[in-house]
Amino acid sequence: MTAVTNEPLPVEELSYTDASRELDSIVEFFEQREVDVDVLVARLERATALIDELDRRLRHTRAQVEELVPRLDTLAGEVENDDE
Repeated sequence: MTAVTNEPLPVEELSYTDASRELDSIVEFFEQREVDVDVLVARLERATALIDELDRRLRHTRAQVEELVPRLDTLAGEVENDDE
């Protein structure tokens, strides 16, 4: 039997979309009500972890794109030269 927990998944295990949605829900939570100090700290910590993870993924994706685009340009040039 597995225990059911209310602990959220570690941010590293969330998809980018799920992490972004969770961050949006935290922002919405703050905008809609007064927040208990203990809840405030916990939500801010989670929001910070989500932002850090989203930023890490974006930087990684940017690096991949910057690596792949020149390769695609090279391949496209080769295809154009073959067509001539």
